[in-house]
Amino acid sequence: QLQLVDFGGGLVQPGGSLRLSCAASGFSLDDYVIGWFRQAPGKEREGVSWISSSGGNRNYADSVKGRFTISRDNAKNTVYLQMNSLKPEDTAVYYCAAARLTQRFRLRIPEDWHQYEYWGQGTQVTVSS
Repeated sequence: QLQLVDFGGGLVQPGGSLRLSCAASGFSLDDYVIGWFRQAPGKEREGVSWISSSGGNRNYADSVKGRFTISRDNAKNTVYLQMNSLKPEDTAVYYCAAARLTQRFRLRIPEDWHQYEYWGQGTQVTVSS
């Protein structure tokens, strides 16, 4: 069974921090690029951050740039999203997703959720005072 499990969400006050984790089972993340996406009630799913298979290239949505940091530990088969200076507008269900590495994806990290093959179940992040 190929599966991604994302966890680490919760309730935090504005300005606080959370670290989300995405752990793979049944396959190795070495051959995958990873993206974090989020979806708030009544809104479309949007991309948050993306990381190459080696971890050498990282991209961020403008709304989280400077506040969020994506990283990966391939030895632990896990990807992380460190979220600092959280704002109420960050409230959403956060999903990690994996896209199998291709020649095309070696040149450009995919940022559209339609391009990702495996998905975590989602973890709720609520930022409120």
